[in-house]
Amino acid sequence: MTATPATTVANLRDLGGTPLSGGRTVRPGLVLRSGQLDRLDLDADPTVAALGLRTVIDFRTEIERTAHPDRVPAGARLLVGDVLADKMNSGRTPAAAQLKDLLTDPVVAEEHLGGGKAQALFGDVYRSFVHSTSAQAAYRMLLTEAADPGAGPLLFHCTAGKDRTGWGATVILSLLGADDETLMAEYLSVNPAVKQAFAPMIEGFTAAGGDPDIALALIGVFPSYLEAALAEVETRYGSMEKYVREGLGVSDETVEALRGHLLA
Repeated sequence: MTATPATTVANLRDLGGTPLSGGRTVRPGLVLRSGQLDRLDLDADPTVAALGLRTVIDFRTEIERTAHPDRVPAGARLLVGDVLADKMNSGRTPAAAQLKDLLTDPVVAEEHLGGGKAQALFGDVYRSFVHSTSAQAAYRMLLTEAADPGAGPLLFHCTAGKDRTGWGATVILSLLGADDETLMAEYLSVNPAVKQAFAPMIEGFTAAGGDPDIALALIGVFPSYLEAALAEVETRYGSMEKYVREGLGVSDETVEALRGHLLA
């Protein structure tokens, strides 16, 4: 997978080119991932305009979507798959859905996220990607749409394009035959782009006395985060294929269609 040239969309990456088993790769230009599209300007962004997007899947919460609505290319469908809806309905907003708010108040951040709490909270959120009903519906939508040639090129995203989006990319690439090392490398590869996008906020947070470790825990992605979701898959289902079939309710025929469409 490669990052795209300069664009108004944060953390835009094409799944195409990712190495897979048997010397195969993912076909380029069909499935892409990114951060939110609230700053998309097609007139000033030939990179995105040239993609010819037909479908955009937004994994964000209602609060996030209302505060920063997507700007979608004309002719593209916008689908919503609120991964964290169940978490939000429980009355506790996950850190993954309030990055910007937490980074504006060092005192609140320390109270809620200091002393390793941030890492623990993200582990809990990643496990919910696997077992919560809202997350399962969102990732079912992603796989179903990605398997449909008529739906592509397809772009899926959350706010920063690292957590909810990162798990979606992991599931797709796993089904296509990426090994564990490739999955982790792709997951971690967004760190430079995400840190760059949030650099002013991080600098302001630390200048105001915020703990830099908390900022990094919020902004970055770490092996332990993805490992929490993968362990949840193993514990509950035994394999990624069974998670997709039994947890997400995606048929074997759809998985085969996904492979037929995306494998090069």
